[in-house]
Amino acid sequence: MTFLRNTWYVAMWGEDLGPAQIEQRVICGQPIAVFRQADGTVAAVADRCSHRFAPLSAGRVCGDRVECLYHGLQFAADGRCVVNPHGAGRITPQLHLRSYPVVERHTLLWIWLGEPEAADPALIPDFSHLDDGAPGIFSKRDWMVIDVDYRLMADNLLDLSHVNFLHDGLLGHPGMNDAEVEIREEIEVSGATTLYVTRTSRNVRPPHLFDLMYRNDQAPVDVWAEMRWNAPGYLRNHAGITQPGAAREEGLIVVGSHLLTPIDERRMMYHICAVQLGAVPPVADEEVAATLSRLRRFAFEEQDRPMVEAQQRAYDQAGGPDALKPVMLSIDAGPLRARRLLADLIGSEQVGVEAAATPVTITLS
Repeated sequence: MTFLRNTWYVAMWGEDLGPAQIEQRVICGQPIAVFRQADGTVAAVADRCSHRFAPLSAGRVCGDRVECLYHGLQFAADGRCVVNPHGAGRITPQLHLRSYPVVERHTLLWIWLGEPEAADPALIPDFSHLDDGAPGIFSKRDWMVIDVDYRLMADNLLDLSHVNFLHDGLLGHPGMNDAEVEIREEIEVSGATTLYVTRTSRNVRPPHLFDLMYRNDQAPVDVWAEMRWNAPGYLRNHAGITQPGAAREEGLIVVGSHLLTPIDERRMMYHICAVQLGAVPPVADEEVAATLSRLRRFAFEEQDRPMVEAQQRAYDQAGGPDALKPVMLSIDAGPLRARRLLADLIGSEQVGVEAAATPVTITLS
């Protein structure tokens, strides 16, 4: 598999990297040591000491440097070896490591894998609803490793018709299957393409999780879910319920963040968080947050994860992702569009030219 290089990848939640802490992350097959310096800024360098390739993530942070546990070599945030405690202490260019641009934004740490001079923070997708101090009731900022090609998880999220079956009784039900579907692309100021896939069901019984946080009376509502996708795999789901015919802002809104970072061809990191806006039931915010975290975690761990991992095994058993040719349905328009956009970006990167995309709107019934 060829990965997109000139893009930002989520490495972790910022809160998971404390003062003088160092962690390893493998992104697109590259082991990276991520550490927080004495002044609180974050740095990232190749997680292989240039001496005998010991992992620097097993070492320690010394102010603004990281020290290899094996033989004590120290490396600065820009990857330069600055201390060689052996012999005359000679430092040759071969001792220097690759460093990676890092930006801490929206409570997340983003790492750029491509050409350093192209690392524009303006290309980071907008997840400002996760910022400290942003309004809403937050679920836990969670993450996990999943044995699946990250593109399969994006397919799952961009085809939300599955919630009416896989998550029946929790996030959806078959009565919501006859939905209005809209797909559109927008070109951002940065030049990046954003894909939106929206499903709207009108005057239907509310999904259990949303009703629990809204009126808890099973009275008919309008339900929507607008999934926003940015390459290579960062999705925001603006979903909710409101009284039939009423504006979205008058009802309950849950903004779910789904951040998919490939580890390698068949493993990924999944960072997830949800924010509740709008109607708040007469219970403590802490109880709402705990319920939201617990039920969303259940939906993923017990329903989504087993399904997508089973899909991955089917591809593996057949000899790879190109060995099987799935039959596409109308519900696959969103996932196919995202795959095409990603493939175009990767292809353009391979030949050294910019990808071009034309905004398109598709309405399915």
